[in-house]
Amino acid sequence: MKEKHIIDLENLSRSQLEKVISLSEEIMKNPEEYQHACDGKILATLFYEPSTRTQMSFQTAMIRLGGQTIGFDNPMNSSVSKGENLKDTITIVSGYADIIAMRHPAEGSAKAASMFSTVPVINGGDGGHFHPTQTLTDVITLSNEKGRLTDLTIGLCGDLLNGRTVHSLIKTMSHFENNKFVLISTKALTIPQYIKDSLKKAGCEYKEVRSLKEAIPELDVLYMTRIQQERFATQKEYEEQKGIFVLDTAKMALAKKDMVVLHPLPRVDEIDVKVDDDPRACYFKQAVYGMYGRMALIYLLLNDKDFAFDYYKPQLTNSRCRNRNCITTTENYLKSHCHYGNDGHLICNYCDHIIE
Repeated sequence: MKEKHIIDLENLSRSQLEKVISLSEEIMKNPEEYQHACDGKILATLFYEPSTRTQMSFQTAMIRLGGQTIGFDNPMNSSVSKGENLKDTITIVSGYADIIAMRHPAEGSAKAASMFSTVPVINGGDGGHFHPTQTLTDVITLSNEKGRLTDLTIGLCGDLLNGRTVHSLIKTMSHFENNKFVLISTKALTIPQYIKDSLKKAGCEYKEVRSLKEAIPELDVLYMTRIQQERFATQKEYEEQKGIFVLDTAKMALAKKDMVVLHPLPRVDEIDVKVDDDPRACYFKQAVYGMYGRMALIYLLLNDKDFAFDYYKPQLTNSRCRNRNCITTTENYLKSHCHYGNDGHLICNYCDHIIE
């Protein structure tokens, strides 16, 4: 059985991912050839969380392909404010649109949405879980700026616990040969265990360090992230973590001449504005690459019948996920879906946390 939902970039095979990258580069070179590729098609952008780049990038991508957009960027301006559940919203909207891009604060929300949608659902970020189109943006940027996706030492710095962009990027880049990972964070914001498990499964070398200054000389890629205030339970917890990792010109002087700096944006104070003038700073170009990546993805989902993915039928369990950020804690009608991890634990099929 096949499906067309993009919940995690893991949905794509390597050949499918390379197809998206290749098409994005073709669209960059010849945009006029694709300006009517999605005439008459409608994209719904359902953003339950604030967004600038991701939402506008999706909207611009569809408009540049000749399509139109509907949706909301504030759930309080929709029937969600009246108590409508996710199932009903998705069921209705999928009857209006040809494709849906959704951002939601609950982990596993995109997976849940895909269960009720009659059209493709693209995950625009589900809590601290995954952000596949940002990862698509990242790999397209690396393909263009580094000229390869293999043999890279990739440093990821900042909030590695809640950083959905980090989780998606690690999982994707671990499938390319000879990539190594340097995980730079405080102990409190270290990478989740299920991401470490995916690195071990892929046979990737990785290490955890606490100093950006010590790590930067060995890196081919530095992926900076902000400390995400919205993911902390209290202001005190956030204040204890912010400002610990800052990339400045002094640290850039220690880096390789061809290292590239990426950032999913928005930044707060983790990259000094003086770094913007360094030719190795690619985060603004990165955002533009992302628009072309989303154009390619939308085009393939709507126009290529063979661009589909194997559907994994989960097991049902009576045990409920204990992750307080899982979509199942607020959408109580959802059946508890799970699968067995490599260590024999039951894993929630929505948020990937251990059930038992």
